[in-house]
Amino acid sequence: MLFGGQFGRFGHRTMIVAPVAIEGAARIHLGDDVYVAAKSCLAATPHSGSATCRLEIGDGSRIGRFNHIYATRSVRLGRKVLTANNVYISDNVHGYGDPNVAVMDQPVEQLRDVEIGDGSWLGHNVCVIGATIGRHCVVGANAVVTRDLPDYCIAVGAPATIIRRYDQASGEWRRTQPDGSFLEETAPETPA
Repeated sequence: MLFGGQFGRFGHRTMIVAPVAIEGAARIHLGDDVYVAAKSCLAATPHSGSATCRLEIGDGSRIGRFNHIYATRSVRLGRKVLTANNVYISDNVHGYGDPNVAVMDQPVEQLRDVEIGDGSWLGHNVCVIGATIGRHCVVGANAVVTRDLPDYCIAVGAPATIIRRYDQASGEWRRTQPDGSFLEETAPETPA
């Protein structure tokens, strides 16, 4: 399905296939050559009361099926970001502070702005909630990202932790501590 004038920007050769929902189209900005697969939801609605609200997907990005990308202030995917199916990206959560009031009747809470860096890949069922992911990162299937991830890292788990980072000095992907610091490599033992 092709859309046009109702979006904030709808780039050349951009395509959205049979979306489940498009909310706040005037606040959604899609670069050139963006592809959004079937049954996805794109939304940019200021439910948290934010004065500004924008969802941006950069040039050449590919969004998998059944993705749900929801901005109440700012969600930005860089260029050539790839998402697998069932990915959820949001800069907000439902409030649940009052245990005597149904969650659906409590206000939406604004989290930090979300940014996914150029060239990153989010695996199947990944959730990114109020966090930034650096450039050229890989986030493994089923990970829940609630803390920022630096450039050139691989993260997995719930909550997501860094397991490898690209070491510019050695030109290799190296194992890391959960905080992203490199593990000290030990030389293999030689048989006696």
